[in-house]
Amino acid sequence: MRHTLSRSSVPLLGVGLILGLAIGGFFTYAPMHAVATDHSENFTMATGAVDDELEAVFFLDFLTGSLKAAVLSTSTGRFTSMYETNVMNDLGVNAAQNPKFLMVTGTAGLRKTGANVQPGNSVVYVTEVTTGRVASYAVPWTRGQATASSPVRGALYKLDVLQFRAPTGSH
Repeated sequence: MRHTLSRSSVPLLGVGLILGLAIGGFFTYAPMHAVATDHSENFTMATGAVDDELEAVFFLDFLTGSLKAAVLSTSTGRFTSMYETNVMNDLGVNAAQNPKFLMVTGTAGLRKTGANVQPGNSVVYVTEVTTGRVASYAVPWTRGQATASSPVRGALYKLDVLQFRAPTGSH
């Protein structure tokens, strides 16, 4: 059976199209952001936004507990903003006891902290499974760092540590 549009259907399609475009104009454009996470036996990395245009890449070395973040400069395309901390003390981990880490990032619109630090738009969460603790860290970020041509170095800012379950094993 062959279907054809009747003469009365064409104007209705036009009205529907115009209404759809008009209604769509009331909704603001909201870009989608994706993060990436990957790991190997003793290393993990993840990405997280520091502002609306840039993201940091976070690296965690399981053997040393070194957590690093790097951000590209929009002027040079090079990593000019670098941050670092060590998660072993915050999580109560003894490196000799084979720690088991998990790391993810999330978004957070945090205001300036008590230390007058303005965190970027993402938080990195590091969990050590055997201690049952998770720590959250932020990149101290100012918009001017996006165009930096000379290196900016600093410490990742520890936000909090949470005991999410009782420790297991010999930790």
